[in-house]
Amino acid sequence: MINQNTHLSKKVLLEMDSRKRANLINSLTGFKSIGLIGTKNKAGTNNLAIFNSFVHLGANPALLGFISRPDAHLRHTVSNILETKYFTVNHINEEIYKQAHQTSARYPEETSEFDASGLSREFKDGFYAPFVLESHIQIALELREIVELKINNTSLVIGEILGVYLNDTLWGDDGYLDIEKAGSLAGSGLDGYHKTLQLERLSYAKPIL
Repeated sequence: MINQNTHLSKKVLLEMDSRKRANLINSLTGFKSIGLIGTKNKAGTNNLAIFNSFVHLGANPALLGFISRPDAHLRHTVSNILETKYFTVNHINEEIYKQAHQTSARYPEETSEFDASGLSREFKDGFYAPFVLESHIQIALELREIVELKINNTSLVIGEILGVYLNDTLWGDDGYLDIEKAGSLAGSGLDGYHKTLQLERLSYAKPIL
């Protein structure tokens, strides 16, 4: 057993170096879903950015959300979504995680992160936004709502899932998606990438009498 023998009070956190504090707080929530968001503006520039703040918001309608920080270099994604209403979310696997990480660099708006990272854009079934060809699970979404969080000037961007592209071997008769078989990675902090190992699938929990 690992003992909790260090106490980091609010005062200690506030006095901590800002980069060290950001790394710590970003790691506290544990492993997170990571993915590449693909967008295209009306001028035709394709944008690709890595995010680690995805959240399931409901299955009917099928909704997925992510948090956008106020940083200008990340807002290209949100401005494109506001402009066109469409975006994709693409799972990251072991073969592309270094290229995916490179999309977090501060490229100017006219530069496509697809070109900068070496990842391949892919368009499917007339959908406006680009998918990542190398991703094993691809999701097409349409913007439904953006909720501004005044407490820290971030935004919760909510999209409705219009389509999912994946190999038939990745999901079972009960709908369960085997993201481990797909090779999808998890993230920790701002720059940690992890493989996963499933322990077990448990049955629906009922009260123990």
